[in-house]
Amino acid sequence: MQKIRLGLVGDNIAASRAPDLHHAAAELCGIDLTYERLVPKDLGLTFDQVIARAKADGLRGLNITYPYKEQILKFATIEDPAVVAIGACNTVLFHERTIGFNTDYTGYIAAFRGRFGDIRPGVVALAGSGGAGKAIAFALAALGATSLRLFDVDAQKAESLAKTLQNARPAMSVDIALTLEQACQGADGLVNCTPLGMVGYGGNAFAGIPLTGRKWVFDAVYTPLETPFLKESKAAGVDILGGYELFLYQGVDAFELFTGRSVDAAALRRILG
Repeated sequence: MQKIRLGLVGDNIAASRAPDLHHAAAELCGIDLTYERLVPKDLGLTFDQVIARAKADGLRGLNITYPYKEQILKFATIEDPAVVAIGACNTVLFHERTIGFNTDYTGYIAAFRGRFGDIRPGVVALAGSGGAGKAIAFALAALGATSLRLFDVDAQKAESLAKTLQNARPAMSVDIALTLEQACQGADGLVNCTPLGMVGYGGNAFAGIPLTGRKWVFDAVYTPLETPFLKESKAAGVDILGGYELFLYQGVDAFELFTGRSVDAAALRRILG
């Protein structure tokens, strides 16, 4: 059996459990697979050089994480119109061409429905309009959010995402907030798509913002499993969706793209613990 070689490209990924997930999925499917962390700075290479070397070395594909989900687009052919609209991808397959996908988008939809069932997101305040924020914003639109309020410290990113969303989803109200506090006024759900709270970053994007009365919150960060944002939300009695759920479901989707094999999310969860 030919060994499948995969990797994860990103900064600050020492604590990532992506290798564990793909090795566990491979074990469930009886596949010989390796999955390695590829940090450009640690390798003494640029991001572009890491991508070129991975392809030349025979890796079948890569997961792409912060802060490269938009930079990868120049190397990838995107066939899915939804991913074209999102403008970011987190998974690439190397064939004759490099094909790009976004399993954050599909994985978030599965994670949200798995946690909350058929409820709609309502009015949502979203912090962060980068690669993860774009995918989650489009997923929230697909889930039936009535209104999305965007805040990013880089206002141009929020403006660009708002314009793209309004073109793709004209029925959904999209607003750009001058502050996160403004975005959160009257919001049913609060969503963190910034790296704040992550191991190596720390902090809480929603620090000081009232949580009582919110219907749900989501934090894209999953290292650690319980971020300050999630801990405070749980203490306030708010239903939470942790970043681990997105990690799990996007990983299931990515594994199927890489290998052609589907893996049961519940079985994978049991192995990962």
